[in-house]
Amino acid sequence: MGCGSSKHAITDKTTSSKVIIHTNDVNPIKTAHASSYPLNDEPNAKPSNNLALNIVDYAKQFEGVRYKYGGTTKKGMDCSGLVYTSFKAYDIDLPRISRNMAKEGEPIPLEQVKVGDLLFFKTNGKHNAISHVGMVVTALPGNVEFIHASTSLGVIISSLAERYWYFSFVEARRIL
Repeated sequence: MGCGSSKHAITDKTTSSKVIIHTNDVNPIKTAHASSYPLNDEPNAKPSNNLALNIVDYAKQFEGVRYKYGGTTKKGMDCSGLVYTSFKAYDIDLPRISRNMAKEGEPIPLEQVKVGDLLFFKTNGKHNAISHVGMVVTALPGNVEFIHASTSLGVIISSLAERYWYFSFVEARRIL
């Protein structure tokens, strides 16, 4: 599903306190770190600036483009290529690889994400490293949506409330 991963692996992260989040998925999410929801007290959490909106709009033009490892064009795109190309269009240089992108900007709590922030994931069960990145397009209470390139579906918008992405999520970072 993520860049460099085609497996749908979910790790059970159980602790003494559980919260259930209902999703469109067949099974609700049960986890302690679900307490981050609801996200943002403001119904339409504003991006950190207009530049963030422009970058997100630029990324959205690639929606529907097929996945291609190493791709950065409408002929094919991978997850970090989508983010790299979108920021580059506005003269912002980021590393080309998601695990290196995860060292840029400032880490932010999930409940503070805004449009344009980056979300990082571990989607490769064999390695304990960042392997996927997406860019926040919507930050509403209880739902963060992000644009990314999925190995199986190409460039799409997904929700962090989806079981796979929720359990693969590692951190959020603000570049702008």
